[in-house]
Amino acid sequence: MCQGKHHCSCHDVPDLRLEGFLAPCLLFLLKKEPAHGYELVERIKEVELIKAVPDPGVIYRHLRRLEDMGMLESRLEPGSGGPARKVYSITPEGEDYLKAWVTSLRDMHDALGKFIEASEAYLK
Repeated sequence: MCQGKHHCSCHDVPDLRLEGFLAPCLLFLLKKEPAHGYELVERIKEVELIKAVPDPGVIYRHLRRLEDMGMLESRLEPGSGGPARKVYSITPEGEDYLKAWVTSLRDMHDALGKFIEASEAYLK
């Protein structure tokens, strides 16, 4: 434990960002229901799957990348009084990727639980 002998952020809460977690979050939302980009920007805020809501541009870049990778497909649907909107849906490859993420997260959850339990025993 830091006792002021050096400069560190020992008392800061760690910033546990999962930068790569946006892709599986988008796939999860699209597994529930196909949507256009703006809907996903709004839905990701409501679901609270990630700590900080990313900029809409980041979400759109992820959608394009996931589509290029074959995990999403899109179709143009007429907009209500405006331009056509791109509606995304998950592909079987996207579902496989999402399942792999769930498996990895479950394994990590179990390992983190063991780490927390063991650490708390020594930190009391």
